[in-house]
Amino acid sequence: MTSILSTVAAGFCYNKSPMVVGGGADAARPPRRVAAVVVRAEAGQGINPDIRKTEQKVVDSVVVTELSKPLTAYCRCWRSGTFPLCDGSHAKHNKATGDNVGPLLLKKQ
Repeated sequence: MTSILSTVAAGFCYNKSPMVVGGGADAARPPRRVAAVVVRAEAGQGINPDIRKTEQKVVDSVVVTELSKPLTAYCRCWRSGTFPLCDGSHAKHNKATGDNVGPLLLKKQ
């Protein structure tokens, strides 16, 4: 577990901060505190520190029988404007960091 956490900590920032919700316009409910968790990739750091680094771009495909579309690309760089779907933002990330991360492709069988 420690190695997984250190790998995640190397590329991501974890920020857990309290937030107050309820109250105000919703006077029937008293305000309450909830935790908001933000996970994001740090700028200038690669997402993929050591997996298949000899490949230009790491893309994995999975064949699934029950999909509505013939092909769906999911983001693995955490930079997509349409997250969790891939919008190609990994190309800019890879160029800036020298990384080789690519999408996860789900293909309809």
